[in-house]
This record gives sequence, C-alpha cells and structure tokens, in this order.
Amino acid sequence: MYLIPTVIEKSQFGERAYDIYSRLLKERIVFLGGAITDPVANTVIAQMLFLESQDDTKPVYLYLNSPGGVVTSTLAIYDTMQYLKCEVATICIGVAASGAAILLAAGTKGKRYALPNAEVMIHQVMGGAEGQAVEIAIEADHIIRIKQKLNQLLSKHTGQALAKIEKDTDRNFYMSAEEARAYGIVDEVFSVKHKSRFKASRANGPNGG
Repeated sequence: MYLIPTVIEKSQFGERAYDIYSRLLKERIVFLGGAITDPVANTVIAQMLFLESQDDTKPVYLYLNSPGGVVTSTLAIYDTMQYLKCEVATICIGVAASGAAILLAAGTKGKRYALPNAEVMIHQVMGGAEGQAVEIAIEADHIIRIKQKLNQLLSKHTGQALAKIEKDTDRNFYMSAEEARAYGIVDEVFSVKHKSRFKASRANGPNGG
C-alpha cells in the first residue's frame, strides 16, 4: 500500500499537517496521476473550482501523469478547464495517454508543457457492448460519435487537420515530448536542470515567463 506523505508546517500559530496534495493545492497545483475515473475527475474538478473561487486572476497548474480512463470523466475535467475564468497551465510528467493527452492539449495556449522524457499517446476510443443486436448497434453508434467528438477536440487544440487526427488515432500513436511539441499538443519542452523554473511556477508558470 502506497502511503501519501505528510508535510508539517510551523507558524506563529503552531504546527499544521497537510497531506502532500493539499500542500500543493496551496500553490495552485492540481496533480492528476493514474487512471481517470469518476472519483478522480470529481476531485480534480473540485480543486480547480476551489482555486478559481480563491483567485480567478492566477493560473491553475495541472500536472498530468495518466494513462487516460473513462471518457465521460475526462470530458468532465475538460469542460471544467474551458469553463474556468483563470488560465490552466498543463504539465506532462511521465505519460499523458488517451484522454489525458486531450487534457494536456486543452491547457491555455502558450502554457502547455512537457518534461523531456515524458511520452504522449493518442488513439481512438475503446469500448464494448453485449446484448441484443439492436443494443449493440446503439452502443456502436455511440462509440463512433464519441470518437468523432474527441478527434474534433484534438484538432481544435493542436491545429492539426481533422483528417490527420483521424488517421493518427486509428491505432496507438506514440510521441516523445519534442514530437508532441511539433504536433501541437504542448508548447514547450523544458529541462529539469532548470530548477528555478519550478520555483517560479507559482507566479509565472513552469518556464519562469
């Protein structure tokens, strides 16, 4: 079982303990790690809405290390990102695959980042159906409509032609961080050697500008 670290801060009022994610939230950092499920999406959405209510002039920093997950959960996060008044900077560490790649691309233009060894993967939506023939046909039609919607979102945020998105997502399409930048999913790949970039994220974004 993985234990979530606790951070203890001292002040004139005494000591206060935070789990690491709550402490990061104070810096306007939301961490999305693991598969995107309804509970995960609800938590991410709640954090982003809270940060906007605190100050809608400062950006939210969404760190992604996720293989993707449930489409409706992913789209719930996506719609919230588009709804927020504040900017949403997205940073890929590790991997952003499937729906997580869409969230990465959906960040505020100019504020979408990846670490040098991060990977991005896009593909078509997967699903299954069972039951009577008419029920299977209904589900198949639904999957096709979802596929079209996701491809349109990728085209919108990357600037790639819809026909190219459809071709590339026909099978698993892997990209390095630099390839994701060239594709239009991220705007910049930054080096972890520049630690000051992380320190400056609270005010200026991961690249200090």
